[in-house]
Amino acid sequence: IPLDYRINPGDELQLGLTGSVQANGVRLTVGNDGRIFVPKVGSIMVGGVRYGDLHDVIAREVSRQYRNFDLEVTVSRLHGITVYVTGFAARPGSYTVGSLSTLVNAVLAAGGPSSGGSFRSIQLRRDGQLVSDFDLYDLLLRGDKRGDAVLQNGDVIYVAPAGEQVAVIGSVNREGIYELAPN
Repeated sequence: IPLDYRINPGDELQLGLTGSVQANGVRLTVGNDGRIFVPKVGSIMVGGVRYGDLHDVIAREVSRQYRNFDLEVTVSRLHGITVYVTGFAARPGSYTVGSLSTLVNAVLAAGGPSSGGSFRSIQLRRDGQLVSDFDLYDLLLRGDKRGDAVLQNGDVIYVAPAGEQVAVIGSVNREGIYELAPN
């Protein structure tokens, strides 16, 4: 799991506490409110916490009641997240994808852009803000995944309408109808 992964409701954590407090091999599911309940410690808010910071967040809460303990924490199961694919997608709608899914994964789950959809402008919006404007041609023709952001619960992906197009036929490597890049 990447260190910048954000813990989501439904993710399952495995916790090991030894020393002054014993709670070994405990499996905890993150509740809808983003909290876990650790036996002998209490409720801890972990929703939205980066995986790289998870150990420190839990250790800080445990240290309020106990000293001289060792903590191990791992994510044992990831829960799916819900994203919305809108606009000119082949099958727009609400999709449940894996927590580590990216914009491209969700667009492909929705069947890609429709015949009137853009390959040049696939927008990822989070809380009303534009996070990424992805050009699918960069991935398809050059293998460039820059801009293919990891999704979060509630993200909206908008497939824009296709822009100007040109048909290329004849003695060329790849005949087809291509959407022009801006300018």
